[in-house]
Amino acid sequence: MRDVLKTEELNIPEGVEVSVKSRLVTVKGPRGTLTKNLRHADVDIRLIKGKTNKVTLAVWQGGRKHVAVLRTLKSIIVNMITGVTKGFQYKMRAVYAHFPINCIIQDGGNKLEIRNFLGEKIVRHVAMLDGVTVSESKAQKDELILEGNDIQNVSQSAASIQGQCRVRNKDIRKFLDGIYVSDKGTVLQDN
Repeated sequence: MRDVLKTEELNIPEGVEVSVKSRLVTVKGPRGTLTKNLRHADVDIRLIKGKTNKVTLAVWQGGRKHVAVLRTLKSIIVNMITGVTKGFQYKMRAVYAHFPINCIIQDGGNKLEIRNFLGEKIVRHVAMLDGVTVSESKAQKDELILEGNDIQNVSQSAASIQGQCRVRNKDIRKFLDGIYVSDKGTVLQDN
């Protein structure tokens, strides 16, 4: 059954500026600017200015799967707002049984070089996506910290690092070595 109208509302916090032009959403905040193209979804996106600024998302005559897109687009905009206010931070731990994995940060935190994975001579290179920086943790040994404003770029960079350290041609139940995500959060913590 099709509903005539389904809507989702999203309040915009103080200090964040959102602009919508033909489903191209731009969010400006204290940490920078993010832009997402949401033209692939057939959804009305409107900015309502008043005492409290709001973004409304609406689907007219939508089926079940068409209506499900509303919540996804709302989550994307919420993640953009979180990114420009607090930023995203992923922590990754190097896990090894015998051969210590060496992680060398290059190019000011834009590239990562992985050496001695399972004792192999191959040097693995991982380039961070736009706006993502990698650094070594001061508090924890063998820990990498990925920070950025765009959650998609931060999580994809973490997945690229983990993917470079996959164990191949061995029993993965026995060889658990690799670099894995240990914690996900924001750069600025809530008090």
